[in-house]
Amino acid sequence: TGVIRTALHNMDREAREHYSVVIQAKDMAGQVGGLSGSTTVNITLTDVNDNPPRFPQKHYQLYVPESAQVGSAVGKIKANDADTGSNADMKYTIINGDGSGVFSISTDKETREGILSLKKPLNYEKKKSYTLNIEGANTHLDFRFSHLGPFKDVTMLKVIVGDVDEPPLFTMPSYVMEVYENAKIGTPVGTVMAHDPDAANSLVRYFIDHNTEEDRYFTIDASTGTIKTAKIFDREETPWYNITVAASEIDNPGLVSHVPVGVKILDVNDNPPELARDYDVVVCENTKPGQVIQTITATDKDNTANGARFHFSLDEGLSLNPNFTLRNNEDNTASILTRRRRYSRTIQDTYYLPVLISDGGVPPLSSSSTLTIRVCACERDGRVRTCHAEAFLSSAGLSTGALIAILLCIVILLAIVVLFITLRRSKKEPLIISEEDVRENVVTYDDEGGGEEDTEAFDITALRNPSAAEELKYRRDVRPEVKPLSRHHPSLSLDSIDVQEFIKQRLAEADLDPSVPPYDSLQTYAYEGHRSEAGSISSLDSATTHSDQDYNYLGDWGPEFKKLAELYGEIEPERTT
Repeated sequence: TGVIRTALHNMDREAREHYSVVIQAKDMAGQVGGLSGSTTVNITLTDVNDNPPRFPQKHYQLYVPESAQVGSAVGKIKANDADTGSNADMKYTIINGDGSGVFSISTDKETREGILSLKKPLNYEKKKSYTLNIEGANTHLDFRFSHLGPFKDVTMLKVIVGDVDEPPLFTMPSYVMEVYENAKIGTPVGTVMAHDPDAANSLVRYFIDHNTEEDRYFTIDASTGTIKTAKIFDREETPWYNITVAASEIDNPGLVSHVPVGVKILDVNDNPPELARDYDVVVCENTKPGQVIQTITATDKDNTANGARFHFSLDEGLSLNPNFTLRNNEDNTASILTRRRRYSRTIQDTYYLPVLISDGGVPPLSSSSTLTIRVCACERDGRVRTCHAEAFLSSAGLSTGALIAILLCIVILLAIVVLFITLRRSKKEPLIISEEDVRENVVTYDDEGGGEEDTEAFDITALRNPSAAEELKYRRDVRPEVKPLSRHHPSLSLDSIDVQEFIKQRLAEADLDPSVPPYDSLQTYAYEGHRSEAGSISSLDSATTHSDQDYNYLGDWGPEFKKLAELYGEIEPERTT
């Protein structure tokens, strides 16, 4: 069947792991003349946990400085195991020794090393060395090979603590001090202490970190560490201060340690009591004697030890008040009571009551406040109806009905005045102004003109030829009252007349004519000219004169004037007939 079996007893993988075996197969039962074939078989031995772990040394020594941080790794240790894989997995423990509470050990699964870490801070001045017994054991055991055990090993580790120059050490992790708010500048508050933990025991220097404004309220003695006040305190403003004190060695100023210091400001009775708020005290006219009209209370900026108990009273320096009295309720409140039956607003509408308030502090403080009491009209159930307004009306002798009537009359008069002004403004002015009113008048007519027939009603000779307008023309809208000056103008021939000169001449006549009104007048002049060889073809001229002109020549002008020649050729016979 070709089964391969071991030929040696207790083969050791750690001694030899790989084997090569040549296998030959023959036919004809191995007789001569038979054929054969061969092959090589590689055999690898698998590992079993048959080798216990062993430390290379029985004694180890480790140097750790005292400045090592808690939780940091300070050293490594490893036990050797000839097995591989999970058979070589190991766990390290500290089984005894005086350093078991200071150090701890864990296992690195990748490198199978024991990692030694620091659990507590080291102090060279207190303890210079530690002894640890460390055990390394396999985690996967094979009970078939338990007789080869035990599968663990123990070694001793001595830890030497190295001396390091450390910063000063305060006697307490934090300090709390107290000082009264009325303490003078330079008053001692407390003392902090620090020392050099090294064997040299160097001198220590103290100072305050002035990082905040609170640190400037205190000073510290650099040699003794005594903290003193540097400013005046007010507990009601700042009841607590937090500062930071630093200490450094004189020989090595770079090594600095810090400690927090809290300073509590103690209260003194330095604030007198005062009324808790501004009271609006009202007394009804129909009140009865002994009736409570207001309950007052007080407040004090000091704490309860110096101001929780208040006492109320009236000012003893004044005469007995016949109108009101005060009763101390012995519970930090007081009641204001009336002393007579009725009060009248017409006689007096306001009363002033001085109240003296004192506290129970040491020494006691007091203050005086004045209550303003108003007299008001109230309903039967005590509700306030009105105070000052009705009192003024009553003193004037006017009732509510009379006041309403007066207001209605004023409103009616105002309505009449407004209506009259509105009607007067809406009244229209006449369109035509009298003849004595010399102003420009613009009259608009919406009549349609009659075309060329309307030109017969007006003398438009001046529009056709400036020479025809030499004679004096009077304005038709104003009757002249002053006889116009005679005008003598040199006659201008039609050939030499100039329109611009003509207009300037008419403008000068208008300026010098005393018959015209004293305002601007618009005069329109139109002149077509007199140098056209064809003459004027205006419809205005055709309305006043009959032209005998022959329009037959228009037919010779070409096809562009054919329509014009036909029109004038038809009109001409009609005129002749």
